[in-house]
Amino acid sequence: MRTKLVSLAAALAILGVASPAILRSAEKSKQEKIVKDGSVVSLQYSLSEEDGKLIESNKGKDPLKYTHGSKQIVPGLEKELTGMKVGGEKRVKVKPEDAYGFVDSKAFQEVPKEQIPANGLKVGATLAAKGPHGQEIPVRVHEIKEKTVVLDLNHPMAGKTLLFDIKILNIQPSVTSSSPQPAKPAAPAKPAQTPQPK
Repeated sequence: MRTKLVSLAAALAILGVASPAILRSAEKSKQEKIVKDGSVVSLQYSLSEEDGKLIESNKGKDPLKYTHGSKQIVPGLEKELTGMKVGGEKRVKVKPEDAYGFVDSKAFQEVPKEQIPANGLKVGATLAAKGPHGQEIPVRVHEIKEKTVVLDLNHPMAGKTLLFDIKILNIQPSVTSSSPQPAKPAAPAKPAQTPQPK
């Protein structure tokens, strides 16, 4: 009987010593499952204009995956996602200054009409131009004049207030083997080559 009591006391002592460690481990696990700088986040989203018109959605498709804090998504959205947990849902309203900026009047360029393909000669047509580093930049036909075409090099969502409906699907801890390079916003650039219709 005495041996059983000693064994029980020893077991309780071991549990008492181990319990804080187990609790700390569980708490750490919970902390890793929140969106914070360095977290690799997978999410489902729908993006709409302020009037409710749907722009795009990945519902029923692959989730959007990004590294939080590395400027891979618009700043206003990234800020609002900080601290969210897996399964969390949120509607986020992002103003132009925290998204794609305001429409820049200097980002309009006039080019000779012959540089534009015939099927791109209509207001609102989206063309692709090559930027200074070879990247493809979408440009829109803003105005057609007698001998020239005015191209709008602003981001298509510049000046718009955006509504994101977000659901966090997964959060992975940061990968420390290499530090992610921040995404650089594409600067308005002059078309280096003849723009092509998309």
